[in-house]
Amino acid sequence: MTVKQLSLPELTAACGELGIGNVGLWREPVQAYGVEAAAKLVRDAGLTVTTLCRGGFLTAVDPGERAGALADNRRAVDEAATLGTDTLVLVSGGLPAGDKDLRAARERIADALAELGPYAERHGVRLAIEPLHPMFASDRCVVSTLAQALDLAERFPARQVGVTVDTYHIWWDDRAPEQIARAGAGGRIHTFQLADWTTPLPEGVLNGRGQIGDGAIDMREWKGYVEAAGYTGAIEVELFNEGLWARDGREVLAETAARFAEHAGDGTPGK
Repeated sequence: MTVKQLSLPELTAACGELGIGNVGLWREPVQAYGVEAAAKLVRDAGLTVTTLCRGGFLTAVDPGERAGALADNRRAVDEAATLGTDTLVLVSGGLPAGDKDLRAARERIADALAELGPYAERHGVRLAIEPLHPMFASDRCVVSTLAQALDLAERFPARQVGVTVDTYHIWWDDRAPEQIARAGAGGRIHTFQLADWTTPLPEGVLNGRGQIGDGAIDMREWKGYVEAAGYTGAIEVELFNEGLWARDGREVLAETAARFAEHAGDGTPGK
């Protein structure tokens, strides 16, 4: 998503040029290219797919809508398995129109996970609940903190359900470091993502994720928390930013790799 202006062939070629061996994919461009074809493309390029984003949106009350969401999430699991990733990121969903009951919405997520968790496990895929910043609670994700995400995830085996730790969404929460330790102790950190917090936020706020190093978040501090919790997996950079999307994608990818090396890596771009 950081360089969504690049086609999948352009993305894989650019990753090869920059020595980047991992890529997190989104369902929409994968579906447009063809799931089987995308799997072959990344495999032939020597890339490892770290996660597929996204499943979720599990808060509907209407039975038909709920059945449709479950079916779509099963398809997402199938796609993740085809791509060779063991992690499907979940954005849980906001409040249905006219609904004001956050707790009930979270319970509907748990009900859905009870069905989806075993299905995902049978396909070798883990579900990673991503808490989103509270500004998205009404329309996008009623799970706003790592504590809330873990309260849901811990109802199920860690091999089925864990969490996504995303700096953009949790950096403000002074309880987040202890929740990262809690997640690590249970083997539930399924992916770790970086994005910076810059202000003012754009209209609509969704596409306000800042390039690493441009904002208020200490990336190395948060990397330290997840490493201390035992996480050894890939670290993703996920930026929604109209300014970055308007630029040359290869240039943005190279810049992002360099910023990662400077602010969170060992000094080697892409590592």
